[in-house]
Amino acid sequence: MIRGLKGQLIVSCQAVEKEPFFSPDSMARFARAARDGGAAGIRANSPEDIRAIRNAVGLPVIGIQKRMMDDGRILITPTVEDAAALVQAGAIAIAVDCTRRGQRYGALERLARIKKKFEVEVLADIATEDEAVYAEAAGADYILTTMRGFTVDTTHVRRFEPEFVARLVRRLGTPVIAEGRIHSPEQARTALEAGAFAVVVGGAITKPKEITQRFVTSMRGDAKPRTVVGVDLGGTNTKAGAVRSNGELVQAFAVPTPARATQLDLLDHLEKQVRRAMEAAGEPVSAVGIATAGWVDPATGTVVHATGNLPFWTGAPIAAALQQVLRLPVYVENDANAFALAEGRFGAAAGASSYVGLTVGTGLGAGVVMERRLLRGAHHLANALGHMVVEPDGLPCTCGQKGCLEVYVNSAALARYEGSLEKLAEYLARGCAAVVHAYDPSVLVIGGGLAVNNERLFELLRERLPELVFAWERRGTKVMASGLGYEAGVMGAAAVALEG
Repeated sequence: MIRGLKGQLIVSCQAVEKEPFFSPDSMARFARAARDGGAAGIRANSPEDIRAIRNAVGLPVIGIQKRMMDDGRILITPTVEDAAALVQAGAIAIAVDCTRRGQRYGALERLARIKKKFEVEVLADIATEDEAVYAEAAGADYILTTMRGFTVDTTHVRRFEPEFVARLVRRLGTPVIAEGRIHSPEQARTALEAGAFAVVVGGAITKPKEITQRFVTSMRGDAKPRTVVGVDLGGTNTKAGAVRSNGELVQAFAVPTPARATQLDLLDHLEKQVRRAMEAAGEPVSAVGIATAGWVDPATGTVVHATGNLPFWTGAPIAAALQQVLRLPVYVENDANAFALAEGRFGAAAGASSYVGLTVGTGLGAGVVMERRLLRGAHHLANALGHMVVEPDGLPCTCGQKGCLEVYVNSAALARYEGSLEKLAEYLARGCAAVVHAYDPSVLVIGGGLAVNNERLFELLRERLPELVFAWERRGTKVMASGLGYEAGVMGAAAVALEG
């Protein structure tokens, strides 16, 4: 029956627990609306939703089962037993995550077993060309671009890429179905023109919140969106890209930050990344935003204090140095502050007047917005929440103190805990409780490498915070994942430039 979907639209009818449409009945209603609009197939998650959809419409359903794995992230159809339940519920084909991460959980072997045992077609969700080749060799009947932009290897991808579809079509003998980041009918058409067998569209049709946010973001921008360059300078990697004022990421890339670099080396490094992003933009750029580790005087664009993550960075005159060579306005902000600005402008805190953004990765950063104003402090050193001491005389921190929260809530800590997310989450919950007590935000947004696609971390926080925060129910504070994912740093730097 999948063969009958050639050139057709497949609508992904899915919702997660925190969304208002999370129920089999709602998914069945979405499926009916999709059918009435001309969709030829449905993609759905869980036997319950599939059963409700099959009772409501006669369209073929591609089934998946999302499950939390031991690394704290969701995986698509991780067991043969899941596939059995989906087939029994009425799915005529099964999709499996065949990314590099999925392969570590045995996806390729599982794909072959599902095909043989249930005599259904199996679709491989991939993110890269190599993953597609391996999935084809394992016997996948169709290759889907579902995961492109949502894996560690493809964090630079923030838009639909018809050229990626075309490369897969040229390289593979297996039909390619386009899915992921398709937001408009025009993009769906370009997918078919690139050679896609069919097109899957989800959030652009079935997620009213995301659709509303796109309208709101666009309405806040200029009549004609202007383009800026954003560069996120971290201790390990530097991310850069061109961003339009309506929130569209035109282009992005990541490069290693030079190790043991001098101040001049880092300034030269920033200039090179800005010029590369300007060239990639392919259109005039009106300003440059730099998000950097360390605390910044935004009036002068100078680093007033940096920790050991970027030695020699204190005193760096970033704005003055770059403006001289680029001949463009340059705005500089602490990276966590920039993250908070981006989440308020483009992401999970859109519409909130008082919220806190936390980034959890190599370190722990924080940005606080109260009544739509970013708090910086009398000396531009505010929001150093990662340097609250939680273990007196504990482990040394890059700031010179011992026992700082950051030391117990970062990627190195998770390695020390041998992957025990529960232990890291306990420390993070204590820090979040202090943040809520201090600022009483309406939204607590958490991003960074350890938080992206890590629903288990958020489950643990939502379980623990009511026990640690007084009047939790009265506050109604929302704990949300970053709406910008891996590109939050670039979007944050761009937000700094757009705020001017």
